[in-house]
Amino acid sequence: MIGMNIMNLRRRENLTQERLAEIIGVSRQAIAKWEKGESMPDLENCVALAKAFDVTVDDLILYQENEAGLPLPPKGKHFFGSVTVGERGQIVIPKKARELFGIHPGDQLLVLGDEGQGIAVIPQEALTTMLRSAGLEVLRRE
Repeated sequence: MIGMNIMNLRRRENLTQERLAEIIGVSRQAIAKWEKGESMPDLENCVALAKAFDVTVDDLILYQENEAGLPLPPKGKHFFGSVTVGERGQIVIPKKARELFGIHPGDQLLVLGDEGQGIAVIPQEALTTMLRSAGLEVLRRE
């Protein structure tokens, strides 16, 4: 898993094994062995690899592109899976997303749309905070 992730990330960044080895301070042979699964990078090298590729150490080690169907995302970006829209337009936000973003029953979320980009869901308070920081008055509907 980690070997495939290293290889895919290296290729995505258009790096040779030699250049990646220079970046993290190991030999080209070490990179080759990691990619082939003949050996594993130690924790210090995992951290260096994660920084070099701007991914989390967890994703570097555990992400399975074949299961997710998407390439390993950059740090701070997430793929939570797909959801099904119900007959009345309902969607269920995946548990991992609710936990990560602190979404609880009764929270108010805004659904924003851009015909060219798609739909975004953000906490209502995030927009209120942004408007206030821009010096705009926020009117509340009761």
